[in-house]
Amino acid sequence: MSILNSRFESHLFPYLGRQPIKSIRAQELLSVLRRAEARGTHETAHRVRALAGRVFRYAVATGRAEHDVSADLKDALAPVKTKNFAAILEPSRVGALLRAIDGYAGQPVTAPALKLAPLVFVRPGELRAAEWSEFDFEKAEWRIPGARMKMGEQHIVPLARQAIDILKALQPLTNRGRYVFPSLLTRDRPISDNTINAALRRLGYNGDEQTGHGFRSMASTLLNEQGFPPDVIELQLAHAERNKVRAAYNKAQRLGERRKMMQAWADYLDRLRAGLDTAVA
Repeated sequence: MSILNSRFESHLFPYLGRQPIKSIRAQELLSVLRRAEARGTHETAHRVRALAGRVFRYAVATGRAEHDVSADLKDALAPVKTKNFAAILEPSRVGALLRAIDGYAGQPVTAPALKLAPLVFVRPGELRAAEWSEFDFEKAEWRIPGARMKMGEQHIVPLARQAIDILKALQPLTNRGRYVFPSLLTRDRPISDNTINAALRRLGYNGDEQTGHGFRSMASTLLNEQGFPPDVIELQLAHAERNKVRAAYNKAQRLGERRKMMQAWADYLDRLRAGLDTAVA
């Protein structure tokens, strides 16, 4: 089941699924969202409101409803508290971390996941659930389906040579199954969401130093410091683009820049690992 379907099944269908959409009032939707808030999942409440909004807007466009009631609730939910994911940002310490990762002696599936994480800097959930069918080595691309992305849209990750080498070395071990990084217990599930963090702890990096999600902050900070266009970095991080026209232009026109940036980033990490210069070429 995709993330989007899961949110429908868990948060919307049990309470509103039997009602004609035109009869649903803002207060009824708010009551559903409050249930998520009561469990302490404020971010989920906001995402469910946004998901409901997509349905209501479609209903309005097709004559099934007169108004998007989710829009009336924009300021009714508790704000989401921003999480700061620990990340190493000093180039010399990044090099030391990469050398530690190269020396990881844990599970044979965890090791390549740990090595790939800083090269692709996707969200941990996107990495751990990667499927072999999503990769095209000839095009040097990883296309993550929208159903697995936070923003609900397909995301393209250009693969540097170093990333492809890691994946090709792993292929003989796991490519008979669906997942690139299958669980040790069953090939029908990927590694757990705590696998990368547990591996970092095993290497001696605690939760206040580096997390799996922190590889995104690492890349964002160092790439910005090296002068890469912020828009290109944000696109590769798959952050939301508020201006739809600008977003469409970026997606159509900037993939080439992202390819160059991702290869430059991988080469930079190699130099840091070797204890050499700290400037992206």
